[in-house]
Amino acid sequence: MFKPSPYGWISQYFFGFFFAYGVYLPFWALWFEGQGVSASDIGVLVGIGFATRCVANLVITPRIHKVEHLLPALRWVTFALMLFTAFHFFTGGNFWLLALATVLFNMMCGPVLPLSDSVANHYAKRNMLDYGRTRLWGSIAFIAGSTVVGYLIVLYGSDMIVYTALFGTFVTLLISLRNPKVVPVTESHEHKIRPKLTELLREWPVIKFLLLVALIQGSHAAYYSFSSIHWRAAGHSEDIIGYLWSLGVVSEILVFAISKRVFSNWNIRTLFIISALGVIVRWGLTASTTALVALVAIQSLHGVAFALAHIATIKYIQHAPQHKMVALQALYNAIPLGAVIAMMTTLSGWGYESWGAGVFWGMALMGLLALFVKVELLQSQVNDVSVHK
Repeated sequence: MFKPSPYGWISQYFFGFFFAYGVYLPFWALWFEGQGVSASDIGVLVGIGFATRCVANLVITPRIHKVEHLLPALRWVTFALMLFTAFHFFTGGNFWLLALATVLFNMMCGPVLPLSDSVANHYAKRNMLDYGRTRLWGSIAFIAGSTVVGYLIVLYGSDMIVYTALFGTFVTLLISLRNPKVVPVTESHEHKIRPKLTELLREWPVIKFLLLVALIQGSHAAYYSFSSIHWRAAGHSEDIIGYLWSLGVVSEILVFAISKRVFSNWNIRTLFIISALGVIVRWGLTASTTALVALVAIQSLHGVAFALAHIATIKYIQHAPQHKMVALQALYNAIPLGAVIAMMTTLSGWGYESWGAGVFWGMALMGLLALFVKVELLQSQVNDVSVHK
């Protein structure tokens, strides 16, 4: 069987998974709505999903701390993810069955992100790939998934959301079954005891890092859950909404593509400040207008508000000792991308029901607060000493 390079394996895995994720993230709330679920219950369901990811990344992901276990783990969780995607067809619009499907799906979806990023980080730390150029294939696939499903919804209805996601998870499973030419192996000097998450959470640099990322990435909660509903209520069709999500990811791709060339020597704090400013502007505009020209500008800021913060996060994690990288990746996905977004999504459901687009002003406030949190590297506990070469 043909063995792809490390870059080929992980970029193809990113492509398969993010194709399915490009269906899930923008359109799952619309599928819930098509099942007769109210806006507040949609907020609860999406919040349950993020909360489940949090628990999975605190309980399951950190147990896989040796790099040689990453690929087998990814294969098993991808297989389970495919099964639990199909389970949505058997919920029949029942809230409790939808909640069960949401828990099962996100229990597997949660570990995929930190485990696949950990594989990419392992190879990137050994100069076998450029993380940004590898990760951009996931962003391209996200565009493909959201664009394709937007067309299919218009033609065949909202059930195509689940069918398309199921197709994406099946392809991802097939991709994962191959071995790369260089299989990840823990080197002799890296054989250390897996750090306890409770110990990491007592380290002040880690606390500030998680708080900062939680404010920036948590501010996307209302966008993930209610932007599609808000824009459709303003008169924009599903295919236009798909284009808007795709445009946001195009800006993300551009940032990932130039990340090593442009941002490799940038101070990590500077990257986070620019991202926080992007959050303030983006959500302030989202709260103020639904004009298509403005939405194009708003979505163009996604590369600043999301991708730049993600690159800064990956830089932070890559500076950590090898035996702590998976644990940090798990905490990143569990707390900022799990617990915080779960809480903010639930609040966004109630806020959107009460204030409509005004809920996005709350998201902008989170970006403002992020400006006052100063990140410190875990090893040196000084501000990005790596840039002062």
